[in-house]
Amino acid sequence: MNLALAFAALAAWIALLLFHGRFWVSAPQLPPSRPSECPPIDVIVPARDERATIGAAIASLLAQDYRGPLHVTLVDDQSSDGTAEAAGRAVNLTVLRGAPKPPGWSGKLWALAQGVAATQAPVLLFTDADIVHDPAHLASLVARLEQPRTVMVSELVHLNCESLAERMLVPAFVYFFQLLYPFARVNDPRSRVAAASGGTVLIRREALAAAGGIEAIRGALIDDVALAHAIKPQGRIYLGHSGLARSVRPYPGFSDIGRMIARTAFTQLRESSLWLAATLLALGLVWLVPPWEILFGTGWGFIAGLAAFSLAAISYFPTLQRYDRSPWWVFALPLIAIFYGGATVLSAVDTWRGKGVRWKERAYTGER
Repeated sequence: MNLALAFAALAAWIALLLFHGRFWVSAPQLPPSRPSECPPIDVIVPARDERATIGAAIASLLAQDYRGPLHVTLVDDQSSDGTAEAAGRAVNLTVLRGAPKPPGWSGKLWALAQGVAATQAPVLLFTDADIVHDPAHLASLVARLEQPRTVMVSELVHLNCESLAERMLVPAFVYFFQLLYPFARVNDPRSRVAAASGGTVLIRREALAAAGGIEAIRGALIDDVALAHAIKPQGRIYLGHSGLARSVRPYPGFSDIGRMIARTAFTQLRESSLWLAATLLALGLVWLVPPWEILFGTGWGFIAGLAAFSLAAISYFPTLQRYDRSPWWVFALPLIAIFYGGATVLSAVDTWRGKGVRWKERAYTGER
C-alpha cells in the first residue's frame, strides 16, 4: 500500500507539471507602459472600516501618471471607524456614502454596484482599500487592456510578507492560487478556466453590462473569480502578477491568516462534503505522502517519495523567488499544507454549525 501511494504521488506531480497549464511559472507580469489611447476611467474603491489603509490607497490612485480623465469614487460601506474622513479630499475624489446592504448581496459587491451606478466612464478600475499603486500602474493596465484587446485585466498584487506567519504562508497562498487557476489557462480564450484577483480589476463597462452587471453575481463571496466567470464569455481576459501594486494589509499572526483562509475555503468547495473529502485526500497524497516516504520509506518507495517531493519543490521555487524567500522554505510545504487543510476543515465546521461566513461584522449565513 505504501509503495502504491508513493508512486501515486509521483504520478500526480508528473501530471501536474506536464499537463496543468504551467501553473508554477510566476508570470506574466506587466511592464511599465503607456497606452496609445487614454479613455476616461472611473476608479471604484469599496471600503468598510479601512481607516488604517485607505489614506495611502487613495493617495496612490490620485497620483497616477495617466494622461486621460480619471476620477476616484470611494464607496464608504457603512464604516464606523472614520474611513471616509481618513481618505482625504481632492477635486477628482468623490466619497459616496453607501446605502444599507440588501439581503442576498455580499457587502463588497453591493458597494461596487453603487459605485458603478454612480459613474459613467467607459472603463472601470475596481481596487481594494488596502492596495497602494505605483504611479505607472494604471497606464500599464490600460496599455494591456488595449493591446492585445481584452475586456478585463486583473493582477494578483504583491502581498504583505513581513511577519513570520506571512513569510511562511503568503507565498504558499499565491502558489496555491496559481495551482487552482493556472494563469496560462485563464488567459487562453479557448479555456473555460476563469479567475481574477479583486485587488486590481480593470474592466470595460460594456462587457460588465453584457454580463448582467454586478447584480449577476451579487451573492458571490469569492467575488473576483465569480466576476471572471461572468466576463470571460464576453471576450478575452488577462490575469497576471503585479510589480506595480502591493497590499499594505498586515497579517501578523497565524490566526489572522487562518481566519482569512477559512472565510471562503468551504465556499470554494461549493460547500460540498464530497469535495472537502477529495481535497483533503489530494492534499495528503501530494504533500504528505512524499515526505513520509523520504523519512520512513525504503527502496522504490523512498525513491518515488524523493522524486515527488523534488518535483513539488521545483514547482514552488519561482514563487519563493518572487517573494524573495529562501529556497529552504520548500521543506515547510508539508506543514503549510496541513495548515491550509486545517483552515478548510474549520471553514466547513463553521458552515455545518450554522455560523456560515462572517466578514467585517457581517454574517452571510443563508443569504446566498
